[in-house]
Amino acid sequence: METFFNPSSVAIVGATEKPGSLPGVILKNLIDMGFQGKVYPVNPKYKTVFGLQCFSSILDIPDEVALNVIAIPAPLVLNVVQQQARKRIRHAIIISAGFREMGAEGIAMEEQIRHVACENDIRILGPNCLGVLDNYSNFTTSFLSWERVSCPKKGSLSILSQSGAFAVALLDLASQEGLGIAKMVNYGNRLDVGESTLLSHLRDDIHTRVIAIYMESVDHGRKFIAEARSCSRKKPIVALKVGKGAAGIAAAKSHTGAIAGNYAIYKAAFLKSGILEANGLEEFIDGVKALSMQNPPKGNRILIVTNGGGFGVIVADHCSEYGLEVPLPSQQLKEKLRTKLSSFYVVSNPVDLTGSACDRDYHTALTVAMLESDEYDAAIIIPLMAPQGMTEKVVELITDTMKQSEKPAVICTVGGAFTMKIKQLFEDREFPVYPSPERSAKAMSMLLRRRMLQEAAGHSPL
Repeated sequence: METFFNPSSVAIVGATEKPGSLPGVILKNLIDMGFQGKVYPVNPKYKTVFGLQCFSSILDIPDEVALNVIAIPAPLVLNVVQQQARKRIRHAIIISAGFREMGAEGIAMEEQIRHVACENDIRILGPNCLGVLDNYSNFTTSFLSWERVSCPKKGSLSILSQSGAFAVALLDLASQEGLGIAKMVNYGNRLDVGESTLLSHLRDDIHTRVIAIYMESVDHGRKFIAEARSCSRKKPIVALKVGKGAAGIAAAKSHTGAIAGNYAIYKAAFLKSGILEANGLEEFIDGVKALSMQNPPKGNRILIVTNGGGFGVIVADHCSEYGLEVPLPSQQLKEKLRTKLSSFYVVSNPVDLTGSACDRDYHTALTVAMLESDEYDAAIIIPLMAPQGMTEKVVELITDTMKQSEKPAVICTVGGAFTMKIKQLFEDREFPVYPSPERSAKAMSMLLRRRMLQEAAGHSPL
């Protein structure tokens, strides 16, 4: 699979400088990212494209080619794959749409391509896809301009998606949420390479820490479960399964030709293979964010610290809803907190520092309750930034204390431009920030679910 992400050389079939052309944007994106491999534009209409020598067909390229990227009308693709077989190019990404998702004629074209590929040992990603993005090899086959889609920073999240639009939306959301990307793969109709093979590859990928999957259907049920179980032992996998009801199943079939299947079977498969299932896009991105930035807690005892009592109450309610325990501090811990904090602060759980709080109060409360005590396993911290005593220094004080404690934390803060600046500072230090009590509690519950799956895996053979 490494050739799909870091090819030594790549042919772009259909390459052009024509504005808005899919293969033209692919080539330009590749150049703009600084890809270091050899690039061969292929189009009989041109001698050069973006300053590179252009070839009439892949058969005219004098050198060996590792990967063939095809972005031409669907009826022409079979001929190019046949040429690829003669050229002995073993990998292809077929960007072109107009296959299985279009019905019987498209299915027939896919089967012809599959036959040629199988006979000639060619691995295929697609068709009807964006292909790949590898942030570490600076390789991409995306046909969407970086002017419209945020070019993500390097990071540890890898995305697998049947939907190209969803993959792109995740790239944009990741940039907004301070998340870096390792790899993105959109495999569309999944003629050959699908989730199972890609999970096997990502399991051992040194840059990938968390895997996010958008799934309409699955490629090979038993193989998928086996590969997901193996992968989830090392890295968390978060899945968003769509096509659960009749309308969604019909939509999935018209989208990528997928047979979405019985949702109950998928739900059981996720449990068996250690996959964390998200209920909706918001929970999906929030969970991925938490898992990318923080380790799972060792237990289920959550401390809430805030300077807004009402927010603390709301978080506590949601913690109960999502199975998180919010135990009161012991009498000994209460006394210790009282000696360190102002007398009118509420020493309980939540710890309410009130509107009089300053940055150092957070450091004091967290040092006593999280660093010097073993009564809590994780913290949900709510620093509201409107009070005059709150400054940017609170970020350093909170993050340094929690890192010393070696316990995870998620941040909830609500506000305008200054709060957004604080959010970015927290996330630069790998602490996830959420704009509502509910989302912060849900994110913490996702971290805990990961721990529970790890423990279950350790006590029973996977």
